[in-house]
Amino acid sequence: MRLSELIGKEVINILDGARLGTIGESDVVIDPRTGQIESIILPNRGGMLGFWMDKQYLIIPWPAIKKIGSEVVIVELDNTYPNYQKYAY
Repeated sequence: MRLSELIGKEVINILDGARLGTIGESDVVIDPRTGQIESIILPNRGGMLGFWMDKQYLIIPWPAIKKIGSEVVIVELDNTYPNYQKYAY
């Protein structure tokens, strides 16, 4: 899987149907030994307040990604996951 294949896909949590954002200006963590993606880092969707606030990120571990479709990425994150509540909408 290449990052370019993920760009533009919306991330949806299978547990509650929350939309977590769109993969676009995201970063990935890659294992240097295997070259495989370890996690995707979604930046805060922000807004006007995001300009003055510290940036927050949602790190989605690769094992939490359950399915990659043509338009969406389905993940499984419970609501206790760090920074989850700031992203779910």
